Amino acid sequence: MKIVFISLVSLVFSLLAPTEIKQTNTATIPLCHGGATDMADFAGDPAFRAQHAEPLPFNYVSAAGEMITFNAPDGKAANGFLLKAKKPSNKWLFVYQEWWGLNDYIKKEAEKFHGDLSDVNVLAVDMYDGAVATKQEDAAKLMQGADKNRLNAIIKGAIAYAGPKAEIASVGWCFGGGLSLQSAILEGKQAKGCVMYYGFPEMDVEKLKTLQTDVLGLFASKDGFISPKVVGQFEENMKKAGEKIEVKMYEADHAFANPSNPKFDKEATEDAYKRALTYLKSRLKA
Repeated sequence: MKIVFISLVSLVFSLLAPTEIKQTNTATIPLCHGGATDMADFAGDPAFRAQHAEPLPFNYVSAAGEMITFNAPDGKAANGFLLKAKKPSNKWLFVYQEWWGLNDYIKKEAEKFHGDLSDVNVLAVDMYDGAVATKQEDAAKLMQGADKNRLNAIIKGAIAYAGPKAEIASVGWCFGGGLSLQSAILEGKQAKGCVMYYGFPEMDVEKLKTLQTDVLGLFASKDGFISPKVVGQFEENMKKAGEKIEVKMYEADHAFANPSNPKFDKEATEDAYKRALTYLKSRLKA
């Protein structure tokens, strides 16, 4: 993505825990990195902030999408940018933002997927309730201030909005990469696919056992946050859980798919998008 949801470590939020029944999850979203470092520590780390160049001004006017409001189980309304399928469809793709919020870069990325997939509703979920940052310090505050219970409620609200017959896949970058995986866990039997770009993975084997879909992981070998070691442990845990995962490790840095990042890797980004699109078309039959 070019717009990359700057990794969980970049935007970390390792979300919630699922219930045994794969249809409904009631657990909350952990905000920790390997159980040792929380979001506040990452946000205050100069090296972490340095990984994320402030996005250039960008205004995107969509001809196909619109902002919507939907109910969340905590009683508060939630928001999203919705691009409806050209004809009625139960196929959905949830797009998860990076730490900047649901900005115009994310909306453009959502519309790109919408254009390349056939008859799929695409919903870019607003995880910050309308707040959008353009400065690193503001993004750090938003990430630090994100309430794990609220994040959980927003995702559940999006699933309910799609409906009980919806077939759902998800994609996200960095912070959104972790959310994409947690969304798949929450979706239960409705989950059809999960793409995570360098997001911090769920490491609890018992929680991973509740996944009802395989996972495509797109990571970077030079990532100092979601490192090859972290990815390797994730692969091992998925194996222990009896789940399937395909990992592509690029010779690139964290947030390599974000065009505003000085270390943006065009070749890796294009290849990653092709892999993601091929995977989503296959899983959603779109």
